[in-house]
Amino acid sequence: MTDRKTIDVYEAQAQRYADLPISQMQREAIDRFLSMLPTRATILDAGCGPGVHAAVMVSAGHEVHGIDPTEAFVSDALHRGVNARLGSFDDISGTAVFDGVYASFSLLHAPRADLPRHLAAMVQALKPGGALFIGMKSGSGEDRDTIGRRYTYVTELEMRGLLRDLGASVTHVETGEEAGLSGEVAPFFLMHARGPNA
Repeated sequence: MTDRKTIDVYEAQAQRYADLPISQMQREAIDRFLSMLPTRATILDAGCGPGVHAAVMVSAGHEVHGIDPTEAFVSDALHRGVNARLGSFDDISGTAVFDGVYASFSLLHAPRADLPRHLAAMVQALKPGGALFIGMKSGSGEDRDTIGRRYTYVTELEMRGLLRDLGASVTHVETGEEAGLSGEVAPFFLMHARGPNA
């Protein structure tokens, strides 16, 4: 995600975003993701934001590497004990590096045309059978929300197909509706999957 307008929104509202509570459904999704991992796992949080979710994983004894293109978020994540750095999905590289890759409502800021290659990089970075989590707002098309962030909307079926094409297997999906930073209530899905060779 390198859309300047989206990054500027997050820079300006970093504290408000960090103060958003982790919902019960999101907490359960984190717990499910962690249950798919070995002890002391190595995790990539792709689009880690202020590191709130990553800090939960660190407190559970895992090694989390966070990347985010928003400077204020990286600073916040570092203060929460997360090994975070400036970076985007284009910086994900390597083969069989991580036990898990976590992308919570971050891929939705990437252009639709880039989703297949970003997902391919994530799956390639997983160790065989590694855990993958993706949170996305569901729908179709691309648009900006009321505070200017760029969104790419996908359906659960579409994401299942993209992951299937990469050899990943979806293991669990939860759906719901929630208001985020902009205050708009929107439908979403939380998807857990296993990488190839599980």
